[in-house]
Amino acid sequence: MLPWSTDLAGRFEETSFESRILQSNPLGDPHVRPLWIYVPPEYHEDARRRYASIYVIQGLTGQLDMWRNRPAFRRNFPELADDLFARGEAPPCIVVWVDCWTSLGGSQFLDSPGTGKYHTYLCDEVVPWVDANYRTLPDRDHRGITGKSSGGYGAMVTPMLRPDLWGGLATHAGDALFEACYLPEFRECARALRDDYQGSYERFWASFRSRPAFSKESDAYLQNQWCMAACYSTDDDGTVRLPFDTSTGELLPEIWERWLAWDPVRMVAAHTDSLRSMKAIYIDAGKRDEYFLDLGAEAFRRALADVGVTDVFFELFDATHASIEYRYPLALKYLAERLSE
Repeated sequence: MLPWSTDLAGRFEETSFESRILQSNPLGDPHVRPLWIYVPPEYHEDARRRYASIYVIQGLTGQLDMWRNRPAFRRNFPELADDLFARGEAPPCIVVWVDCWTSLGGSQFLDSPGTGKYHTYLCDEVVPWVDANYRTLPDRDHRGITGKSSGGYGAMVTPMLRPDLWGGLATHAGDALFEACYLPEFRECARALRDDYQGSYERFWASFRSRPAFSKESDAYLQNQWCMAACYSTDDDGTVRLPFDTSTGELLPEIWERWLAWDPVRMVAAHTDSLRSMKAIYIDAGKRDEYFLDLGAEAFRRALADVGVTDVFFELFDATHASIEYRYPLALKYLAERLSE
């Protein structure tokens, strides 16, 4: 276990986690993953004290070391989190930064024959390990999860799937209301495949991996939609099924329904008891989000209200999808207050 920085009031510890679950994953991605654990400044003062834990997960294409990136004239999230606890503005917590990246860009924190069992990795390997090695309050009422974009998606669905482990969630511009955030790109994918890759995703991936990634305008939505299909609609034999005709963009209803089954807005009705049991639910998004995830945030809030879940923090603020790291401590504070009780 290595300390991360001497410039923080608390302490980051960086380790490598060897996963049994991720061994022989379909993409051949590493099964040894980085894991960061932050302990608050007072952690070493009282060896008997235990703390709520909050897990942080990343957006699509995010890898753990990217959290160190500092935007111009701003602090990065680890620094913002440390400042929050150092100032005593939130109850002290253990914060865990988890890596669920894949060579397609991400996992949506789900188990899929197209990517691997990242949901199981997070819930059944990382959580027990953290509880065994750190002084957490090791029960669901003192454990939360937070993330942005695809990380916000994971933060919404993970507690629905495993309410035995998670008592709180925070989502910043999380993927939701799939017809608003995903479907409009299907037509863009069809055009790009036709014009640049002879209708072939195989040709796209060969090109993408032969040059600087995202150096073509169409890279982002071609990569995104394939990765989502690998997470939402891959057959048991590993065949990735796209929900649209790659020649026309025409919707394929049978595959599209498989995607919609993973839409957090639509999942609410099937997980009512889980959501009603949450101690903390935080939802926000920028009003000018390029992927219209502000509409997904509102739809998720309304779906919660429809099943009687109204004790929710909700805010739409003036921003796009990018550069909203200053919002992360707000959610961290909200979860820390609720989960430390």
